Amino acid sequence: MACVIIVAAVVLVCHKVVPVNPTTVALTFLLAVLIVSGYWGLYYSVFLAILATLAFNYYFLPPYGTFTISDPQNWVALIAFLATALIASKLSEKARQQTLAATQRRKEIERLYGFSQQLLTTENLPELLNILPRFVVEGFGVAGAALFVPGRQDIYRSDSDTKQLDADHLRSVAALGEPTIESGNGLSFAPLRLGMKSAGAIGLSGANLSRETLEALGTLIAIAIERTGAVEKLSKAEASRESEKLRSAILDSVTHEFRTPLTSIKASVTTMLAGGNLEDSQRQELLTVINEETDRLDHLVGEAAEMAQLDANQVELHREPHSIREAIARALEEAKQRLTDHPVDEQVPESLPPLSIDLDRITSVLVQLLENAAKYSPANSPIRVTAEEKAGLVTVSVADRGPGIDDFEQALIFDKFYRGKNERYRVQGTGLGLAIAKAVVEAHGGTISVTSQLGNGSVFSFSLPV
Repeated sequence: MACVIIVAAVVLVCHKVVPVNPTTVALTFLLAVLIVSGYWGLYYSVFLAILATLAFNYYFLPPYGTFTISDPQNWVALIAFLATALIASKLSEKARQQTLAATQRRKEIERLYGFSQQLLTTENLPELLNILPRFVVEGFGVAGAALFVPGRQDIYRSDSDTKQLDADHLRSVAALGEPTIESGNGLSFAPLRLGMKSAGAIGLSGANLSRETLEALGTLIAIAIERTGAVEKLSKAEASRESEKLRSAILDSVTHEFRTPLTSIKASVTTMLAGGNLEDSQRQELLTVINEETDRLDHLVGEAAEMAQLDANQVELHREPHSIREAIARALEEAKQRLTDHPVDEQVPESLPPLSIDLDRITSVLVQLLENAAKYSPANSPIRVTAEEKAGLVTVSVADRGPGIDDFEQALIFDKFYRGKNERYRVQGTGLGLAIAKAVVEAHGGTISVTSQLGNGSVFSFSLPV
């Protein structure tokens, strides 16, 4: 009905209200086809193209008021218009589908990352197996989930209404080691694989996930099960070391699975920028969203890689004499956008001695502290940056007016992956920033610490030898 109204409106305006030449009419119809294709899809645009062709022939090509075409040139024009409309609608639909696919992949990546964080919330294996199906349902928006783990009699389900995810099918997928997607039934199955080892299978109902996401989900669950089982079996000291290795494995798995969709999203962005058929405002909005999410995910991968290099002592410091004032000035410039809503009080004496430092890495430490202060502080609250020399050390401090950190969390705040219990869901982050800062400072022979009181803000300080 809407297509009929569009054609009628174009005919009324161009034939009765403001008579125009046939070329203008054809271009107007073509524009309408493109808009309909972008909003409603291929079938509507094809119907509109055929309807517009008939109206164009009847009202705007001689002899008027009939479907007869007397001039052979008008046959060429009419066929060219129809072909152009059909091809344009097809291309517009393809761009629309690519945009939807890129958006869907971005959402799946976000869900994988959020799910990987949830997997670290328990260190009791029976508890983990019981809550995993519910985590999957909540995190990926599926109707139901069922989990099979070899050696355990129960099939762990999100609820009792998941009988279509039968145990035999789950065991078969675990044995074969390949994901299966039954589109007609809305069912998906993925093996839980840790390298070449099968740790079970996960089944989903009402799912619309890609094969790559299913494989990543299975890998994350397998790693979580392996990690939790190791924590239960080992002594406290051994469990701590094993947990760290498995957490690193989770991050490695997430970064590996993130790289593939990043390439796909970037390719889609490049294609669309080169010549999409969406309206400028729509295309720009989609490109902005995809680019922002791509940059955020790429930053996550960069942090993980840097942390791994620092842990393995594979990073070479390029140390040269520099004033700490230079590092502070560069950090304030880099963090300028994040500090827009916060006045910065800088108190750095000019008489401080030069330090033998890697300027880029010390600057990154300061940027991390400044951005944290801005993220966790109320808008318009001041941030204070100070530096002083004492006992052969130059100490730099960044003070904020945030909510503060309790004594227990102060002991954990520099650990990898750790995020404050009251802020982890309010503020985005990976829990790696302060761990990287600590590793960089210690690589310079320095120390980093925090002093904080609940309700009165925090002061992060690091000291470097002169």
